Amino acid sequence: MSKLVTIYGGSGFVGRYIARRMAMEGWRVRVAVRRPNEALFVKTYGVVGQVEPVLCNIRDDASVASVMKGADAVVNCVGVLTESGKNTFEAVQAEGAERIARLASDAGISRMVHVSAIGADADGESKYSQTKAKGEAGVLKHQPEAVILRPSIIFGPEDEFFNRFAGMTRFGPVLPIVGAKSKFQPVYVDDVAQAAVAGVLGEAKGIYELGGPEQMTLREMMEQMLLVIRRRRLVLNIPFFAARFIAFMMDMVQLLSLGIVKNVLATRDQVKSLRSDNVVAEDAQGFDALGIEPVDAASVLPEYLWRFRPSGQYDAIKESASNLRAH
Repeated sequence: MSKLVTIYGGSGFVGRYIARRMAMEGWRVRVAVRRPNEALFVKTYGVVGQVEPVLCNIRDDASVASVMKGADAVVNCVGVLTESGKNTFEAVQAEGAERIARLASDAGISRMVHVSAIGADADGESKYSQTKAKGEAGVLKHQPEAVILRPSIIFGPEDEFFNRFAGMTRFGPVLPIVGAKSKFQPVYVDDVAQAAVAGVLGEAKGIYELGGPEQMTLREMMEQMLLVIRRRRLVLNIPFFAARFIAFMMDMVQLLSLGIVKNVLATRDQVKSLRSDNVVAEDAQGFDALGIEPVDAASVLPEYLWRFRPSGQYDAIKESASNLRAH
């Protein structure tokens, strides 16, 4: 019988790519999610019955334990960019990660991959970075041989980064950002998935910081995105002192409106995170150690950001027509 892996958050942005690749490796895949009815698409990643979404609440011991029964390995992809209700940074990224590691250890499962983030730091400014560090510590406490992946900002068709900013360009001539000079090393989601698979298969060991082939400032990333979507916008950097005030006001509006009005610019915690660079450390092991050549953003962004162009899918047709007239 083929081996079984349980992927917590396996229908999410990163998890779905790991699930697909594990199915390609011939493993049975159990995708543990809060709403399995919304994750039925993962069934198409393998043959009938190979990939199955199952209900799991990462905040509950019994729920987490039940979906790892019989598993040979577990992968934790659960994380939140913003807090919502009971899904706080502490509950999900710190307590949830340690819960999975502890219960996996109790079940005799010794192979675990944990997706963290570059910038995980117990003494960091933001709750996000602090709880990412606590999650890593909790995992290693119970699973000392766990593989920990720390990606920089992840891009891909379902990302909440480029899609979000590209969407903002539709509403005016100015694109406001915070931390224009902060450096990132954007990494393709499927490259992160390859690293996770290497961990499950026992081909990786330790902590890996994962970044793409280019380091770019946030402003440079926005300029690259604007070229892809063929829109001219003024990229306006908001100073941190002003961003903190705006983020506070937007957080309050979101809270008082019960989430009806979303803070689409940046939360107070995100403003804190944006003060630091998010690139691979010089002494860290990364894709090179895994034999993976990361894909650059320029070769992937056009594949999914075309819908934000002024004419959407018809943009290429209009260009062709213009070239015909020119000749």
